[in-house]
Amino acid sequence: MLPPLRTIRDGLRRTTEALAVELAAARPGSATPAWSALEWRLAAAAATAHGVSPLLSTCSTWQNAEWQRFLASQREHVAQRHQRIASLLQRIDAGAAAAGVAVVALKGSALHALGLYAAGERPMADIDLLVREHDAEAIVGLLKDLGYVESFAQWKHRVFKPAAGQPVAGLGDHRDTPVNIELHTHIQERLPISTVEITGRIFPREPRPGINAYPSNGALMSHLLLHAAGNICGRSLRLLHLNDIARLSARMQASDWNVLWCEHAVDPPWWALPPLLLVARYYRQAIPDAVLDRLRTDCPVLLRTCSRHQTLTQVSLSGLLLQALPGIEWSRSMREAGRYIRHRLRPTAEANQERADMLRTQLWLQGQDWVARPQGRRILTWLTRPVPRMDMLYAVRAALERPAPAPEQTDFSPYPKPAP
Repeated sequence: MLPPLRTIRDGLRRTTEALAVELAAARPGSATPAWSALEWRLAAAAATAHGVSPLLSTCSTWQNAEWQRFLASQREHVAQRHQRIASLLQRIDAGAAAAGVAVVALKGSALHALGLYAAGERPMADIDLLVREHDAEAIVGLLKDLGYVESFAQWKHRVFKPAAGQPVAGLGDHRDTPVNIELHTHIQERLPISTVEITGRIFPREPRPGINAYPSNGALMSHLLLHAAGNICGRSLRLLHLNDIARLSARMQASDWNVLWCEHAVDPPWWALPPLLLVARYYRQAIPDAVLDRLRTDCPVLLRTCSRHQTLTQVSLSGLLLQALPGIEWSRSMREAGRYIRHRLRPTAEANQERADMLRTQLWLQGQDWVARPQGRRILTWLTRPVPRMDMLYAVRAALERPAPAPEQTDFSPYPKPAP
């Protein structure tokens, strides 16, 4: 049986904020938190949800054997999974080159290619690819030749999964979890209703057949910031997103930051300030003051005000309880805010289909009827009692339901040991 939601909520807040400080400091020797056994388990759930367990294994020296073994196990699984991802990217590169199609490998793949992460440090849930619209079907054919089938499609991307293989239940990354592929023809986010698109600055002007890099570090940073903005708006930010931005920022020059103010953009990068303020909150001196000052003039007053004191917990999965109107402060007009409220009260057919696809494909939603309930019943539930997020609650359950290991065999890993 789970502890009370208030206990879980408070424990996630404490552990999440401590993990953010520990990772941002990135230096061994910080004092070990005086946490209860429950809080150490919640810390493992938070580290998993935020994708930072492998990174913490290299910098956290907190003296808790169960915690350290969990981190080491996660690094091992992520390293083995990375080998599979790297091999798959090589096959995609060769196939796309043979077909004469240019592809951009996005986000995590690009960060690894730049050497910002070593194998095993950064988990990748899937491979993200960007192609021109007229080349999409050629890449779909390539993915099918590689043993992939289309799982579902939504406004943002099409998702492909291996024809064979199932997700592995448990806490954290597993080496055998299938590698999904998300195929994009546009780079865009809804914030929260209006769409911001930056495809033009992401795709190279003179691409070559096969996998291409981003045109510049500034283009990659633009994508990381827009992606983080979408996740802040949806209250799904991960600490890993902030770490990505901080590491890339160390490679940036003034000319790279200027890419944010693309001359062909319809609007200034008003959406870039909130994620950068969060990075600056935890990673001191990572973001140039001149960049933050310039972005403050572009960001709407309400959003700028709300973002000033936000914490990672408040805009992430660690904020355990569902909100009725998450991200409404990202609306840039009363009209847009009204549209957002109407969509929350009466979801569009597209939103209902997206929810159905999630219920069908996401392991953490299996056996949960919340997503399948009519919106009216969901609203009534929101009004009468606290409702936890199913994705975070899945990680919490996985952390808490593990049998306590014997003292001489303390191991937090949820994965079976290989046969001797």
